[in-house]
Amino acid sequence: MTYKILHRKWLLRKWMWTLMPLELAGLVPLLVLFGIAQPDLYRTKLWEVGHAYGFNSNPKMILYAYANYEPYPKVPFVWTRTLTDFNVAISVITLFLLLTKLVAFIMKFWFPLLAAGINVAMVALYTVSVYGQMGPDHADPRYPSSIAWYIAKSCDYARPFSAYKSCQLAKGTFAVTVYMLALYLANLGIALYVLWPNAGDKVDGDEDDDGRGSSDGSSPVDYAKEGREWEMRDWHAKGGPASPRVGVVPYTPRTQAFHTLDRKLPLRQQYG
Repeated sequence: MTYKILHRKWLLRKWMWTLMPLELAGLVPLLVLFGIAQPDLYRTKLWEVGHAYGFNSNPKMILYAYANYEPYPKVPFVWTRTLTDFNVAISVITLFLLLTKLVAFIMKFWFPLLAAGINVAMVALYTVSVYGQMGPDHADPRYPSSIAWYIAKSCDYARPFSAYKSCQLAKGTFAVTVYMLALYLANLGIALYVLWPNAGDKVDGDEDDDGRGSSDGSSPVDYAKEGREWEMRDWHAKGGPASPRVGVVPYTPRTQAFHTLDRKLPLRQQYG
C-alpha cells in the first residue's frame, strides 16, 4: 500500500464543484457588507445604543480617559476599527483565493494537502471575524456583555435612535460570515477526508482525477502512438506504398543496411 502525500485523487469532486458557487454566493454580499461598514458606518452608533440600554460599555470612555489623564482604555474588539479593517481584508483574500482555487482545480494543481493548509487558515480567519462581531464586551464591570446586543437581542431597541437599519446590516453581516465559516469547514472536511488513507492508495501506477490511467490519449507519447497506428492503417487501406519512397514491404534502416551489404538496391530494382 503506497500512500501519496501530494498527488492524491480528489474523491469528492462533485462536492468541490458544488461548494464553489456557494462560496461565490456568500462572497458577493460579504464584500458589499464589509465594504460599506468601513470605516464606521454603524459600529459606534450601535455601541451608543447598547450603552443607552445598559447592554455594553460606554463609547465615551476614551474621551473620559483623555480628560482625566488616565491610561488609554482597552476598547473591546467588537467596537474597534481593527475588526472592521480585518473583515474587509479577509473578504478580499477570499475573492482572490476563490479565483485561484478555481483555476488550480481545473489545471489539477489544487492538491489536497495544499487545500487542507489553506482551509485551516481561512477557518481561523473567519472564526476570528465571527468572534469579533459577536463580542464580548467587559470593558465596564457595571455593564458586562458576553454577546453583542445587536446579535442577541431584537433590532427594535434601535428604532428610537434611528439605527434600525444599521442593526439589520450588522445582523446580516454576522449571518453571512457564519455562512462562509461553515463553507470553509466543509472544504476542510473534504480535504482531510481525501488525505486520509483510502482504497485508492492500493492501486499501483499513476491515475488522474477521473480514475483513468495515464494512457488516455492526452500525453505526447499517446499522440505519437496514435499517429503511427493511423499511418499503418492508411498504408494497409491503400494496399501499397503512397509514394516511391515507401516499399511494398516496410523496412527499417537496419533492413536497408542488410540490402547494402548484399549489394542490392531495392528501390532501383523495384522502380527501375
